[in-house]
Amino acid sequence: MEESDKTARQIFQEIKANPTRAKFGFGKKAALVNVDLQKSYTCIDEFKTAYQTDPKQLDYVNDLAVKFRALEWPVIWTYVAYMEDGGDAGIWGTRTDTPDSLQNIKFGSRRSEFDDKLIIDDKRDAIYLKKMPSAFFETPLQSYLVWHQVDTLILTGGSTSGCIRATAVDSLSRGYRTIVPEECVADKHESYHFANLTDLLLKYADVVSVSEVFEWLNGQGV
Repeated sequence: MEESDKTARQIFQEIKANPTRAKFGFGKKAALVNVDLQKSYTCIDEFKTAYQTDPKQLDYVNDLAVKFRALEWPVIWTYVAYMEDGGDAGIWGTRTDTPDSLQNIKFGSRRSEFDDKLIIDDKRDAIYLKKMPSAFFETPLQSYLVWHQVDTLILTGGSTSGCIRATAVDSLSRGYRTIVPEECVADKHESYHFANLTDLLLKYADVVSVSEVFEWLNGQGV
């Protein structure tokens, strides 16, 4: 194992700056998958479980959604919520049992609600309840993407080290070009955030600036 005194942020920035680093690249048609942008994870002044990396994250996500809708490409939002007894959280919900614990994000609670700053078209966008980290696990996401014949996924949301990473791994495993706009994902601590961005960058996804995603979308005729 290689050892280093560099921070996770420094390692990520060095690898990202490598001009010879190969990319998967964008394909022909994309879907925007926004993972768990709900109050439990976005309202940093209200919930201990919330986090913020880029303060403009939700603005970027809204702007991306506008572009996708204009192209008539899929926009998907996921959230987590659980039954009163937490049984549908499975083994994942057994490590702790506090008001902040995962399985205590209950249906109809404020923690389960999407952030108020998000602009969601509930007549046009797909909204999926999920129980586990990946947006693919036991949701209709895969069949929805097949129906729309997409070959590229743009992932936003959180956390970088949890549900974004899990979704990115599943995305690549299913043959999708997977793109993570750096400004559009967040985590609780910069160490987790940048360590997982590095791992995604090296193995599972292209981690790019959100401006690069907009540039590509603008070239699609919008």
